Amino acid sequence: MLRLPFKSVLLAGTMTICAAPALAQQEPVQAAAADATAAGASGRDDRAGDIVVIGTRKQAAAIQFAAAQPIAVLSEEDLRHTAVHNVAEALGLLPGVNVVNTGSSFIGGVDGASRGEGMYVAIRGLNSEYNVNLINGVNVAQGQPYSRGVQLSLLPPTGLNTIVLNKASRADMDGDAIGGTVDFRTPTAFDYGDAPHGSLTALGRIETRARKYHDDGLGGGAAAALSTRFGPDHQMGVYVSGYFERRTYTNSEIRGAQSAHDDGSWGYANAADAKGHAYPGLDPERNAALTGFDAGVSSGATNRFGGNGSLDWHGADGTQLYLRGSYAKAMTTQDSTLAQFNGGTKSWVQTAGTDRYQLVVPAVSVRNYFETNPETSILATAAFGGAAQLGGWKIAPELFFSEGHNNRPNHIEASARSNQSDKYTNGAKYPLGGQSIGYRDEYPVALLNPAIFDAFDHAADVLPARRAGQLTTQFSGQRKWGSRIDISRDLSDQAGIVQSVAFGAKVQTSRRTVTSRDWTTDYVANYLGKTATWAALGLTGGRYAHTYPGLYEWSLPRFDKQALFDLFNKYQFAANFDGTPYNSFDTCGDLYVNNRNCGTLKGSETVSAGYATTTLKTGDVEIIPGIRFEHTDIRNTYWQIRYVGKVEQPGAFAGNRSHYDALLPSLFVNWRPTSGIVARGDIWQSYTRPPFFQLGGSATSRTGDDGKTTIVQGNPDLKAIRATNVDTSVEWNFAPSGYAMLGGYYKRLRNYMYDSGTMLLNTATSDGTNQTFVNQPRNGGGGNIYGLEFQTQKTFVELPGALRGFGIGANLTRQWTKVDIGGGNEAPIQNAPDVIAQGRVFYALHGFSIDAIYSYTGAYLESYSYLGQPTGWDQRWVRPIRRVDLHVGADFGHGVKGDVSIANLFNSYTYWAHIGRRSLAISDIVNSGTTALASLKYSF
Repeated sequence: MLRLPFKSVLLAGTMTICAAPALAQQEPVQAAAADATAAGASGRDDRAGDIVVIGTRKQAAAIQFAAAQPIAVLSEEDLRHTAVHNVAEALGLLPGVNVVNTGSSFIGGVDGASRGEGMYVAIRGLNSEYNVNLINGVNVAQGQPYSRGVQLSLLPPTGLNTIVLNKASRADMDGDAIGGTVDFRTPTAFDYGDAPHGSLTALGRIETRARKYHDDGLGGGAAAALSTRFGPDHQMGVYVSGYFERRTYTNSEIRGAQSAHDDGSWGYANAADAKGHAYPGLDPERNAALTGFDAGVSSGATNRFGGNGSLDWHGADGTQLYLRGSYAKAMTTQDSTLAQFNGGTKSWVQTAGTDRYQLVVPAVSVRNYFETNPETSILATAAFGGAAQLGGWKIAPELFFSEGHNNRPNHIEASARSNQSDKYTNGAKYPLGGQSIGYRDEYPVALLNPAIFDAFDHAADVLPARRAGQLTTQFSGQRKWGSRIDISRDLSDQAGIVQSVAFGAKVQTSRRTVTSRDWTTDYVANYLGKTATWAALGLTGGRYAHTYPGLYEWSLPRFDKQALFDLFNKYQFAANFDGTPYNSFDTCGDLYVNNRNCGTLKGSETVSAGYATTTLKTGDVEIIPGIRFEHTDIRNTYWQIRYVGKVEQPGAFAGNRSHYDALLPSLFVNWRPTSGIVARGDIWQSYTRPPFFQLGGSATSRTGDDGKTTIVQGNPDLKAIRATNVDTSVEWNFAPSGYAMLGGYYKRLRNYMYDSGTMLLNTATSDGTNQTFVNQPRNGGGGNIYGLEFQTQKTFVELPGALRGFGIGANLTRQWTKVDIGGGNEAPIQNAPDVIAQGRVFYALHGFSIDAIYSYTGAYLESYSYLGQPTGWDQRWVRPIRRVDLHVGADFGHGVKGDVSIANLFNSYTYWAHIGRRSLAISDIVNSGTTALASLKYSF
């Protein structure tokens, strides 16, 4: 028997009671458009002919109202009226969606966030790993190396004219969606008339933070689409579209939390002894202090291009055939240059007459650091299918394919530091004493002396270079293919309560490969026979006038990455100056065969599924029971290194196998007492399988330039997460031109799986060197998610004259999450804000429109145990984000439309993560400024 907590039962009852008869007499919505397109926009994974473009917000509200399960819809108008960089940010317009601008790819943390754009979405308190992503109903491949998440930042809003978020999973939908299912829709020729239809769009963009650094921050692009119908009775249709966009950026970043993690640049301000142990009775979170940080510039560009196409045939007897495809590629360059105020050297001095010891920093290392984080992402889908009527049965088969890649082809890094020590260099730290960090408006400020300031201001000329470079190449990709068949029968014209029956099957196979290889050169002085600076090596040219305008006034060198690659290539296989050999290939060991293969993981996954469902109707009540079964086989192959004693031996590939079975019942009930009200009550089971390589038994080790070793280790004993989901809501279309929704949801999780963060194994190391961190996924215990959602939209068409164009809209999500992350230790779910809200004021009349949007995302926990502290106070939180966006648009007639949008009008910080929920002392911060986007579209 299913047992639900009292809170969820009360929530469901409250939402159902909201469908009170007092609302029943409201004027009905104009539902003709909704009825005509409900099947296509319901989010069902249906076959031919069910992909419909939703043009306006009014249509989107009608589609949501008519759907058989709870959904949210973004229309073409919504997408056009924002200054978003990509579809991940566009999804943030919907209730219950948190846009996350960093993740667990090859690049994460503040490095990912410093690009200044949303990358992933968390839905109803659950990460991107718990969502299913579709393009025209096809499961998209997951190119991420260690995750099932899809990096949506590679998709621009261009060409994706409708986005449907399914908040629930019916039996005819994939069952591995605990958060939700997002379906991106592209048009077909049958969305337009018989005559040829097309459009041309030109885009321009500017990013203001780049202007602060005297970079241009310019970008732009173009898009085109063409469709036509031909043949007898215009039964054939073809649609093609293509786009190109370029974005350039120069953003400011501060890495305090990462410096604390990587370099040990933190300690307790008040300690119990000279070794820095926390003073008893003091809150460790409030007592933690930063002793150093990195600050600088993240700059680069993203080029996105791709297109969509479809070929459709609609026969006179209802038979349909289609061929649909999509392709998207994003190529990003990212170069980060950072000044590093490294306070890893710490001591504690006893305060006279007390038993307390105060934190002091006797000396600091002044450093500059440069790294590249290039990324190439690809996502392609294809589907061939159709539908035919055989007697009273509709049969809809489909073959599909998807491919995704997420690669970091040539990450390189180098540093220069005052205390560099090699065969020819004997550097030293700069004496300081006392505190090293103060704060201005909650931002960390270096309490430096003139000597340290001068070293930063002339870093390229005075700091000794460390290595000739460290290169990492990483590739990750997946290919996915399969087939499905859906069989249904419409019985609505017959007597009885059964309106329809449907059943079907689906088989899907995928292959994954991840490779990672690393080369670390020796100290550059050992090759040259003398100490050298970046300037002497020709690695820099020019400078940024200020490291962080308005905050850190010392200059920062502009780095020449091609010169660094040339230097690295020169010495990658070279011997030292004195003739001794040096092996730069160091992925994980000493032997070539191990270094080549130890970062290679391969896997395959086959999912077989079958379902059956029916629709029953009695009076005003629609009941949709269903059952789905999914069986999954996963095989992993990985490299294992052998040791005889302490001597490394050639390794070999090994493997393991996992399988999961899931029986997923569901029940959806809709009550429509009038044409203007629908009340829903739904319950269904869902699950999420562990990612392939989180199951792999191997451990991939990487040692950085500072002697820090990070081990990414699989866990073959992971269980699938199981979820019991409850959703209930009331939607009300009130006249004239008004819509409101109030709903609640509850999710009961079992075997919660999470990225456990990084565990510091040797925390006693006081100078921050030679530390080892382990990152391993784990299952926790159970958990609960409760949430309330509200959405409304109203255009005041009843007002006189020009006033009838005014309108308002809002959505609000309030949620509560708590999970057992192991050993009875309860914490909030990662990336799940307590509050997500938006308010919109708009005006649209006679082709002119203006929108002002306020967005708020509350604080949320990003990772557990970030500094490896046993009491768990060191969770990494993201500070609330507030921003205001503006849009102005005009229809000039003759098919010409223009739009100008401004995102983040008041220049709020883009990302602010901090250690401990109530303290900002140890923070990572990104400011990406304001973005302005202009477009001009001609349709014919």
